[in-house]
Amino acid sequence: MKNIVLLLLLTFGSETVFADCSMSGITFFPEEREIGLNSKFIIQGYASSQKTINSFKNKKVYLESETGELIELNLEEIHVGQMQLTQAVFCSSIELKPNTKYYINYADQSKNEKRESVYWRTTDKKELEPLKSNLKIEFEKTEVIHYGCGPAANAIFVIKNNPESEIWYKTEVVDLSSDIKKTFYIKAQNAKLNVGHGMCSGAFRFKNKGKYKVRFTPMNTEGKSLKTTDWTTFKSPFSY
Repeated sequence: MKNIVLLLLLTFGSETVFADCSMSGITFFPEEREIGLNSKFIIQGYASSQKTINSFKNKKVYLESETGELIELNLEEIHVGQMQLTQAVFCSSIELKPNTKYYINYADQSKNEKRESVYWRTTDKKELEPLKSNLKIEFEKTEVIHYGCGPAANAIFVIKNNPESEIWYKTEVVDLSSDIKKTFYIKAQNAKLNVGHGMCSGAFRFKNKGKYKVRFTPMNTEGKSLKTTDWTTFKSPFSY
């Protein structure tokens, strides 16, 4: 998957650390270019590009085939991260055609966005690979790493029986001191989930002290999910 600008996030969550923080950028998912006929799509904006993501509440987004056929994408959710990151989740209004190349298109695209021309190619399958029920997620540790532009802080979870196919993890984090819940879709990196933020951006932020709880709903790119995990409670990474 091509990024729109250099130094943009490589995944949903807060795993990526920048040598320098860019001022904007948009990333598209699925990350894999080969998709099923009922794939969902996520468009994620960093920093000032969050305005583009929020504009999808009133702006149409389409897939366009090489023959010019337009298929509207329906907006399902918008999730605002706690540190310069916002994502919009879409589903297709109709089933996609098999063995077809589709480009994503929407109004007021920047020159950089148009130049990068994000696309996917469908297979002849409605679903690429079902999730296996033996997937497990276990808490490993919390971690704070200090960088020049600021710290990265995460609660780290290990995935057991991690599949090779692209998996999205709907992640819900609750601040137990305020009962405020934030939701964001993140991806694994090296069979681990980093729940928190990098030095420049991320879905979740933590106070210096306090406890949080998190649960995950693993799903494939067609939106077929496993059972949501139980809640896991952990201390703020900054508490140690």
